[in-house]
Amino acid sequence: MSENYFVHESSYVDEGAKIGEGTKIWHFSHISSGAEIGSNCSLGQNVYVARNVKIGNNVKIQNNVSVYEGVTLEDYVFCGPSMVFTNVKTPRCAYPRNTSADYQKTLVKKNASIGANATIVCGVTIGEWAFVAAGAVVTKDVPPYTLVAGVPAKVIGWACECGLSLHFEGDRALCPGCGSEYQKQNETQIIRIK
Repeated sequence: MSENYFVHESSYVDEGAKIGEGTKIWHFSHISSGAEIGSNCSLGQNVYVARNVKIGNNVKIQNNVSVYEGVTLEDYVFCGPSMVFTNVKTPRCAYPRNTSADYQKTLVKKNASIGANATIVCGVTIGEWAFVAAGAVVTKDVPPYTLVAGVPAKVIGWACECGLSLHFEGDRALCPGCGSEYQKQNETQIIRIK
């Protein structure tokens, strides 16, 4: 094992996996050959990372999460406990779909958070700073800064970069926690202005 990252003795890192400096891989986890994990990540107990998965820097993956082939996590993504990624839309045991060509791509962009027990159906993009509520089932793209919840997940509000909900008065919102200011561009897009 490299001295640049930590792997608990109960975990397996297959030959050919790349792991960045300062990353910690905790109990009973498995990192497959061809997976790439950035620096300063934390992978909790019982995390599986499939081949060809790309995980950015400073990503936190809580216990009992499997990151299957076709999934890409950019920097500072948070994956809550027992949340689920899929990679095939129409799985059938009698008609195996288990090659890279069969897997639909899922992209979780920088700083997005996915709550505990949420399910991300493959083929979607979760935008920067988006917040997926616990237990939500995401079946379509999630715009940046939005808060989505429910089954299927729907936009129910906006999230500040610090994670608190934003409440707009007209086209402006001020975060009650960190004081950041946002402006609505349209019904599906906001920008941070301060």
